[in-house]
Amino acid sequence: MYPRIIINKEKFRHNLRYLLDLCHEKGLSMMAVSKVFCAEHTLIDIMIEENVDYIADSRIENLVGIASVIPKVLLRLPSIGDAKRVVMHSDISLNSEISTIRYLDKYAHELNKNHGVILMIDLGDLREGIFAKTEVIETVRKILKLKHINLKGIGTNLTCYGGIIPTEEIMSQLVDYKNLLENEFNIILDIISGGNSSNIELLIDEKIPEGINNIRLGESVVLGRETAFGNYIDNTYADVFTLEVEIIELKEKPSIPIGTIGMNAFGKVPKFEDKGNILRAIIAVGKQDVDYLELIPYDTVELLGSSSDHIIVDISESLNVYTVGDTILFKLTYSSILSLMTSKYVTKTYE
Repeated sequence: MYPRIIINKEKFRHNLRYLLDLCHEKGLSMMAVSKVFCAEHTLIDIMIEENVDYIADSRIENLVGIASVIPKVLLRLPSIGDAKRVVMHSDISLNSEISTIRYLDKYAHELNKNHGVILMIDLGDLREGIFAKTEVIETVRKILKLKHINLKGIGTNLTCYGGIIPTEEIMSQLVDYKNLLENEFNIILDIISGGNSSNIELLIDEKIPEGINNIRLGESVVLGRETAFGNYIDNTYADVFTLEVEIIELKEKPSIPIGTIGMNAFGKVPKFEDKGNILRAIIAVGKQDVDYLELIPYDTVELLGSSSDHIIVDISESLNVYTVGDTILFKLTYSSILSLMTSKYVTKTYE
């Protein structure tokens, strides 16, 4: 049934195992991030079989369905409205607001549980995390007074919003915070989480400062790619996920619409290049499922645009000869994997 996303289980397992071993060799634990594939059970089972250190996801809905003794980590900052579910279905959450942490403590008390917290510190990317040193210290002081919250450690996030590339200097600031807090409060922080797949090159080059002992990896597992510079990682696979889509119309038509051009279905005025008549295929997937700009065809075809349910493809220069009912294959980006795995209209298959 098409469209379908084809997932190679052994390539996924290989990437996961390779990166997990790499982290352990360098003295770091690994949070294996399941967000991009919506915690699909077959892939979660592989994570459990490979005995990852932590399973991490941004959505509590995904963590709810995971049954494992491996600690579950909520990556997105909890909302106050979800605090009870966070305590029920995750062991650790990333936090930056003391008001939210107090609600976690309240529900942990009600549920007779303890909940682990990693306090996020903003080192310049300007997404989540406390920016001022004085607020970091004061927040830790308040956390340590809560009876059902365990301060597991501190962390930071880079590249995801501001695109700030992790460097030894920036990572050393996180170690400085570790030393400051441990000395100030006479505590030991178990987890110093230094970032995500953008840290892979520092990890391989052994430039992650001593003191950082954890990394959160998602894109590097599913695409074999680090995210600071977009370089592919040696000894990993970039084609764990492939999209296959069926051709539902195939006709020769002009390359420019005929008549006065106004707004399309999404309120944009499209522009077209006049290439004369072209052989145009319509494939059965659209904006509701994926951004066509995030699809990379294996064949020499050109994706021209899309509507809610269709993508228009120029196959005039294709290497293959297509007919209606044939399928076209695409490599995927992180963004396209995320949207396609989220879409209920795309079949998920394994090989």
